[in-house]
Amino acid sequence: MDGLTTSETGAPFAHPRAARRVESVSDDEDAQLMLAYARGEMRAFETLYSRHRAALYRYLVRQSRDTEIANDLFQEVWSRVIVNRGRYEARAKFRTFLFTLAHNCFIDHCRRMKSRPAGTSIEDADAADLLTDDDARPEYELERAENSRRYRAALATLPQEQRDVYLLHEESDLSLEEIARVTGVGTETAKSRLRYAVGKLKAAMMAEADVS
Repeated sequence: MDGLTTSETGAPFAHPRAARRVESVSDDEDAQLMLAYARGEMRAFETLYSRHRAALYRYLVRQSRDTEIANDLFQEVWSRVIVNRGRYEARAKFRTFLFTLAHNCFIDHCRRMKSRPAGTSIEDADAADLLTDDDARPEYELERAENSRRYRAALATLPQEQRDVYLLHEESDLSLEEIARVTGVGTETAKSRLRYAVGKLKAAMMAEADVS
C-alpha cells in the first residue's frame, strides 16, 4: 500500500512514514478541531491528521510488527474517524478517541487472523525522515539501526497485554487512566502492565547488548 489514498475529505492519506514529529498541542484545541470537522470543516481534519499520523503509525507498526498490516490498519483507523465524527463529544480527548479506534482496529485484526503476525517484515518505525542532516552520516545510521533492531527484538518478547499498554504510553501521550479506558482494564492493572513491560524491555535490551 505505497502511494497515496484519498479520504472522503478529498485530502490524501500520505504515507505515514513521511510524517514528522510535531510539538504537542492542547487537548482542547484538538477537540475543537474535531467538532469543527464534524460540522463539515475539512481543513480541521487535515490538521488533526497531520498532527497525529506519525504517533498513530508508530503504534500500529509496533503492534502488528508488519508494515503492510500497519498500513492497512492506519487507513482503517482514519476511515473510522471519518465515519464516527458525528459521535465525537468534546469531553473526550481526541487522542483518546483516536487511539481507542486504533486499539479496537488492531484487536479486530487479530480476531480476523486468529493468530499473531509473524513479525518478520517490520521496518524502523522511528522513520528515517526524523533524521537530521548531522544524523544522516553513516556511523549514526548504523548505530541507530542497531539500537532500533535491539528495541524491536525486545518489544517482540513482551506479552500482548503489556506491549499494548507500553506502546500506548509511548506513542499516544495518554495518562494511565486513559490508557486503562482504551484497553478496558483498571488503572492499577494498566500501571502494573506498564511497570512489567518497562522492566522486561530494559532486561532484554541489556541482554542483547551483552550478546553483541
